[in-house]
Amino acid sequence: MRIRVCHLYPDLLNLYGDRGNVLIFCRRADWRGIEVQLDQVSLPDRVKFSDYDYIFVGGGADLEQGLVSKDLEQKGPLLIDAVEQGVALLSICGGYQLLGRYYRAQDGATLPGVGLFDLYTEAGRRRLKGNILLQLAPELQKEAGNHREEELGTLVGFENHSGKTFLGHSVRPLARTIRGHGNNGEDGTEGVSYKNAFGTYLHGPFLSKNPHFADLLIARALSRRHGVVDLAPLDDALEINAHRVMEGRLR
Repeated sequence: MRIRVCHLYPDLLNLYGDRGNVLIFCRRADWRGIEVQLDQVSLPDRVKFSDYDYIFVGGGADLEQGLVSKDLEQKGPLLIDAVEQGVALLSICGGYQLLGRYYRAQDGATLPGVGLFDLYTEAGRRRLKGNILLQLAPELQKEAGNHREEELGTLVGFENHSGKTFLGHSVRPLARTIRGHGNNGEDGTEGVSYKNAFGTYLHGPFLSKNPHFADLLIARALSRRHGVVDLAPLDDALEINAHRVMEGRLR
C-alpha cells in the first residue's frame, strides 16, 4: 500500500512545531511498511489535490495567512473537490481558519477563506493560550480506539490563538473542552470534523502525544483507495505515557 501526502505551504504555515505532524504521520505509516510519497506544495505550484490521499496545512502569522488566502483563491476549489472525494486532511490554527468561510480582524477587515468548513472566525481581544485537554467526539473516539489495547478518548495539546471560531450546522466539533479554551472560549467546542477533513487549534505538534488520532488519519487516508484497513499495532508506550502525564496534569 502507498499513501500520497501533500504538505501544503510548509514554508509559510509552520508555527510551534506544526511540521512535526507530517513527520509523525509519515513515520507511523513507514513503521507499518506503508510506502509514503511526500510532496511539498506552496504558492507558485500547480497541484491536483485529488491525486493525494492526505493533505496537511499548518498554522501561520497574519502576514503569511494573507499570502496563503490570496493563493487559495485559485487552489481552494480544487481542495474542496478533493475532500468531497474522500481525501483526508488535517489543518492547524491559521490553516484551520483559512479553510472556513472568513476571518474578520478587529478593524473589520475580512480575509476570505476557502469555505471547505462551515465556520467563521472573528478576532478576539485576548489570546486563548495554554495546554488543553479535550474529550474526542464519541464517533471519532470509537474509531480511534479500534485495535488498541489501551483506548484513549482524550486529546492533549497546546493552543495559542486570538481568533474565535464558530461552527455552522453542517459540521461537527472535533472534540469538547475539558480544560482550555477551544474554538472560542464560550461554547465548549474545539476543532471541526467534516467527512475525512479535520481542523484544530492544537499545536505541539498535535500528533506527537495523540498517536490514536494519528492512526485514525492514516486509516482514513488509506480508506479512499483500499476500503476499511486494519492497521498493525505499534508499541506506543512512550507516546501514551506522555499523553497520560499531560492529561493527569490538566485534570
